[in-house]
Amino acid sequence: MKEINHNELNYFKAFKEGDNDAFNFYFNKYYNRVLGFSIQFLYDKDEAKNVTQEAFLKLWINKDKIETANGILPFLYTYAKSICLNLLRHNEVKNKFKNELLNQKEKELDTQILNSMHFDSLELTELEVLINKVIAELPEKTKQVYLKKRFENKKNEEIATEMGVSQKAVEAHMTKALKILKEQLSDYLPSFIIITLLNS
Repeated sequence: MKEINHNELNYFKAFKEGDNDAFNFYFNKYYNRVLGFSIQFLYDKDEAKNVTQEAFLKLWINKDKIETANGILPFLYTYAKSICLNLLRHNEVKNKFKNELLNQKEKELDTQILNSMHFDSLELTELEVLINKVIAELPEKTKQVYLKKRFENKKNEEIATEMGVSQKAVEAHMTKALKILKEQLSDYLPSFIIITLLNS
């Protein structure tokens, strides 16, 4: 992670204690970055502004969960990503977007979030290889369920019908897959990032 100077450490401590000036420091520092991040996927500045404001509100509400100053921007990107994907999925229903377009945008969002975290011990390409390796080594049915859910955006009911199993079995396989993935990736990513990237 990049180093944080002494002045910013003081801001972060004050932010954790609920200081409004410290929150404004991070708002001014990161607002345009989160706004630009949202605009390039929503293509709507007004909607992107709403997303950005909501992300900062979520940051303030969850300030106790942020462990370091380096975690603030990834948190904002992660929450903005979640809102963007929900909006894109809503638009998909209205405009019948193809799943391939949504998946492409989601992967681009994931890549930007990971890049924002300034990995020292693991290059992004190596992390992608690790994720693919863990997925490949999942038990066969668990892997099938995860791939259908995660990359084909299928509902549990659809997966259950295709695989000839119950919806509870599908849920159990997804729970198992996410547990294995989180355990395998825990050394490289904060838990809230893993949950967002694997279960969005």
